[in-house]
Amino acid sequence: MFEVLKSRYSTWKRYSRTVQELESLTSRELADLGISRADIPRLAREAARQ
Repeated sequence: MFEVLKSRYSTWKRYSRTVQELESLTSRELADLGISRADIPRLAREAARQ
């Protein structure tokens, strides 16, 4: 059970960190990467699963 909690916490931390990093970029920087602000949660979920 502890391993499950540890895994979920790690996944949540990766998600949270990714969202924070992407939201810190300017709209211009996101556009240069081909990312819209609406894409951030989805991209963070995908990154957290890896």
